[in-house]
Amino acid sequence: MIGRPLPAVELAEVASPPWGDLKLLAGTANPELAWLISQEIGVPLTDPRVRRFADGEIDVKIQDSMRGHDVFVIQPTCHPVNESLMELFILLDALRRASAARITAVIPYFGYARKERKSQPREPISAKLMANFITLAGANRVLLMDLHTEAIEGFFDVPTDHLTAHKILAHHIQSRSLGRCAVVAPDAGGAKRAENMAKLLKAPLVFVYKRRPRDDAAEILDMAGDVEGRDCVVVDDMVTTGGTVVQVANALREHGASRVIIAATHPVFTPGAVERLRQAPIDEVVVTNSIPVPPEKQGPPVTVLSVAPLLAEAIVRVHENRSVSELFR
Repeated sequence: MIGRPLPAVELAEVASPPWGDLKLLAGTANPELAWLISQEIGVPLTDPRVRRFADGEIDVKIQDSMRGHDVFVIQPTCHPVNESLMELFILLDALRRASAARITAVIPYFGYARKERKSQPREPISAKLMANFITLAGANRVLLMDLHTEAIEGFFDVPTDHLTAHKILAHHIQSRSLGRCAVVAPDAGGAKRAENMAKLLKAPLVFVYKRRPRDDAAEILDMAGDVEGRDCVVVDDMVTTGGTVVQVANALREHGASRVIIAATHPVFTPGAVERLRQAPIDEVVVTNSIPVPPEKQGPPVTVLSVAPLLAEAIVRVHENRSVSELFR
């Protein structure tokens, strides 16, 4: 795992916040990321003692007193999504009943984000439903990262902070000694993400137009922008099956692109995705550890960067009632 070296996060010398000492807990979805965040801040993880009964029901028994403390629960809602969500709900409920002064749900990857609106009659808005559940379970605040759609931030009825890993991704890409570079938006929904990356890399934008005959399939229709002889960086929030980015990479190569680099925050990587990426004309797939990437899915072309320093700094700033947006200026 690769991460930009950053100085260790230090708790500032400020007056004690009204919500008590900082406490960290983690569910079982991404224990390595939680440990890295704990190391960055210098605050140990409290053991929530998560266990499962024989029939699969989840139970927790938090091992330390949470009364009067400022508690941060680290739990991406990644695969298995429903298990991770239910575990988060139960952890939040346990903390609320343990009289924590404030509870912040740190969700590096927010599942069910694809259904943020009704595109057809009789469909749910699942992202809003999950936001309601998280708030109802006991979260007083939410820390999110690179949502599938920014509008989801407004689904929560509690304060939210929406982080982005674009600086981390851009810093790594700049280290790759790119030539003439172009940043590619793989669809209309990703235009703003690509624009942000283009500003960081000081590169022109290219737009790919596609349609989805099915929710799990995409078809490239056209491309706007010059990619001939350029190193192309395709920016997305997640790589799931790999189908879209492989099609985009093929189209870019057909239009004369020199190199193709995929930059995405969340490595969802469903079965067969990494093999599909390895067989495609892609030079590198840069992702983060917002979701755990098992060893068999690591290695070329996949590069995993750590977002632990970013999340740690954001947690400390929230705890000390300081600006989080300053991280991105």
